[in-house]
Amino acid sequence: MSTYNPADLKYADSVLPSLSIQEAQEKQFKLVDRMSHYFEGKQFLSMGDLGVSPKWKRPEQTYLVERVLADFFEAEDCALVRGAGTGAIRNILSMLLAAGDEMFIHTAPVYTTTKETLRILGIKTVEADYNNLEEIRAAIRHNQSPKVFYIQHARQQPIDHYRLADVIKAVKEERPDLPIVVDDNYCALKTKGIGVELGADYSTFSGFKLLGPEGIAIIVGKREAIARVHHYNYSGGGQVQGYEAMELLRMMTFAPVSLAIQNEQVEELCRRLNEGAVAGIRAAYMTNAQSKNVIVELKDPIAQQVISMSDEHGAATHPVGAESKYEIIPMIYRVSGSFLEAQPELKEYGLRINPMKSGASTIIGILEKVIPLAKEKQHR
Repeated sequence: MSTYNPADLKYADSVLPSLSIQEAQEKQFKLVDRMSHYFEGKQFLSMGDLGVSPKWKRPEQTYLVERVLADFFEAEDCALVRGAGTGAIRNILSMLLAAGDEMFIHTAPVYTTTKETLRILGIKTVEADYNNLEEIRAAIRHNQSPKVFYIQHARQQPIDHYRLADVIKAVKEERPDLPIVVDDNYCALKTKGIGVELGADYSTFSGFKLLGPEGIAIIVGKREAIARVHHYNYSGGGQVQGYEAMELLRMMTFAPVSLAIQNEQVEELCRRLNEGAVAGIRAAYMTNAQSKNVIVELKDPIAQQVISMSDEHGAATHPVGAESKYEIIPMIYRVSGSFLEAQPELKEYGLRINPMKSGASTIIGILEKVIPLAKEKQHR
């Protein structure tokens, strides 16, 4: 293979800049600083309270965690909700839109659960190509009825290359009153900033993807709609309990640095595969198909066999929560649906690899074993 230059790889323009380890450390320090601002020592060292407290209509510890996170992300307010990232999106859209209302979306395959959210809420969509700022501006000028501009921070398709900050700026220049909702799943505490830090009105993302407890999600943004989220979530059973909120906050402390190390190993793995570390590979390149990972194109149509055999050699072959606290060993699994739509041949030739908490060498060792075994099985 030729001299490795990541800028020359397929879809290089679509890869989102990630935090360096130094930048991730600064995120960690900022988060802990905000904890010390809102919590007394004895409060922080408690497991957390339960139920609908009279003052906040939710557990007091949950309220304090929400204050920490709102301040950390430089937003007016925060709500912890159930239903993971999808639940956060559904909650905020239901506060901003009624059945039959219109919303701007990107001209690209819509994430599966987001598509279902649009159906459930009865939201109509107006499409614009977010890779073209002038098309966004024209769409806003010619369509005054949409009440929300919705954008996914991670890539919806391999050819996406829009910069979130530039899109937000263009929207606000055309219609400052138009609420912008950003799906920051797979990007929070990994990239240089989330939607609200870049000028959007609301950001939504899963805490489970940040090492937190199952099903807990975060909405940060303007107080008006988030206050309604709290108001309508008056049921005791719907609350994120204090102990869950505290677990989320504690584990989020470790997420930035852990994810920055993971990003380094994604880049290291991609470099070594392109330099020929493993035989039988035609191409390897990085993408933000949901999480940042390495897409491997094999020389032979053995992807399904490689995935199956990887399980036997110590790799996970399906996700749990996309970088959840359970996902430690590397993951070698199928290419995402949006990539298969763009390149159907990747069903038999493509692998998606996420190091999780492993080093690149572990993955290379697994591939060195399973690719020859898969080829041998193919020729039997």
